[in-house]
Amino acid sequence: MSIRTAVRVRSAAVVAAAAVVAAGAGAAPASADGPASVKVTSGTTRVVIAPAVARALLKAGILPVVTRPGRPGLAFPSGQPTLTASFPVTGGRLTPSPLGGTIEHRGGLRFVNLRNGASLEVRDFVIDLDKGDLTGRVAGTQTRVPVFDLDLSKAKVDLGSSSATASDVGLNLTEAAAGALDATLKTKAFTGGLAVGTATTNPRF
Repeated sequence: MSIRTAVRVRSAAVVAAAAVVAAGAGAAPASADGPASVKVTSGTTRVVIAPAVARALLKAGILPVVTRPGRPGLAFPSGQPTLTASFPVTGGRLTPSPLGGTIEHRGGLRFVNLRNGASLEVRDFVIDLDKGDLTGRVAGTQTRVPVFDLDLSKAKVDLGSSSATASDVGLNLTEAAAGALDATLKTKAFTGGLAVGTATTNPRF
């Protein structure tokens, strides 16, 4: 079970965090080894699956399962029920200039085909600005793979003295991820570019 190919992403929450660092909130002094940086200590990222996508997956017999310490939930965007997933932010470090660093999470998503029992789990998500991608570790291995392309065209950012929040960050499934899910689960439920849902991210420093 592997997903090949790189995916370009940029997180509005990380951009907001970098702005806080640039303003001097909790920044470490610059050194000859590199630019000033701030340590990410905690926070939460919450994903809301698009209602139409949740219905289509369930109709195809595909169940998304949130794995610990992530937490599943329900939401009702536009009055329609759908699934949510919340993942704790556990670490990382950001630099403002040049913008870079990582935001680390725990927990994961397991996609299960209820019709044949096949499953694929990706967990411990990391946003890596230096590489420009968002990855997850394939459960049971040390292999880290690309998962989503992030759409920031509708993202909203709020800054605080010790945290940043970005909402309405679109999650688009990559071609590679869609192909791996279809192959592993023996289904045709996934397509590259699928707008899976939106995320709200709140890293703290």
